[in-house]
Amino acid sequence: MRFRFVARWCALAGLAGALGVAAPAASQPSHRLPECKPGRASTKAPIRPAGNSAPKACRAAARVLESGVRMDAVRNTPSGYHHLGAGTGNEWSGVFGRLSVVDSAVRRNTYDFVASRFMVKRDLGNGRIAWLEAGWAETGWAGQARQRVYTFNTNTNSWQFYDQYQLRPGDRVWLDIHTDSDNVWQAWLWWNNRWNLLTAQKLPIGSSAYVEQYVEVHVDSGRPARLKVPPVTVDNVQLRPADRGPARYWREDVDTLTGGAARERTGGFCLDWITHYDTWTAGDC
Repeated sequence: MRFRFVARWCALAGLAGALGVAAPAASQPSHRLPECKPGRASTKAPIRPAGNSAPKACRAAARVLESGVRMDAVRNTPSGYHHLGAGTGNEWSGVFGRLSVVDSAVRRNTYDFVASRFMVKRDLGNGRIAWLEAGWAETGWAGQARQRVYTFNTNTNSWQFYDQYQLRPGDRVWLDIHTDSDNVWQAWLWWNNRWNLLTAQKLPIGSSAYVEQYVEVHVDSGRPARLKVPPVTVDNVQLRPADRGPARYWREDVDTLTGGAARERTGGFCLDWITHYDTWTAGDC
């Protein structure tokens, strides 16, 4: 069954002066977390779930770069977008997994981007969709074609980049998006072998939401070109049930919306399912 994408478009405001400084919004409990210290990408997998009570949990430092390039939900996917991945057909209270980082051929001073991300969302009707996503992205309008940790939420409707986390091609980063009983949706990064809170947002999506896992490629519609994207690996993807039960792997018994083939092709890119649906790769065919 084919998934209806959360379509997005860039309200292009010009590349010059695209970045400002913003602090991530957070729920009250997160203010009690200490600020995260500088460190390196984690070499060990997390053994405890993300959350304010996780051992050594901390919050991202206040300086977050917020892109002046804003995005809005629309009904149809504009040309130039290519989505590789899957979404759930029912609701969950969170998603967790690992994303590999690659160096793609994003062109500077364009609206090209490559992103690997998890998302939670809800369709509010009348063309309105609320969501929170977290992952890494390489963009043509900012960041000098580096790979950067980012979040995007429909409260601020803009990209937020976390440049204190220095990504390198070949890194594998763990990300977690979930909500607790307060319905505040949190995005966490496993870094320096501890959970780092990136943002916490009170979104109008309630205590459960639909979940996406995608590699997303956008080619500047004004400057068509072939982008080269080395295969991104997504693995260990787990879902948190809406009833707050233990997390479970995203397998074939989960109601899943995707293209349906073992190998899916779009725009010269391929998705290969290794295990439906918690382990897969996407990039150049």
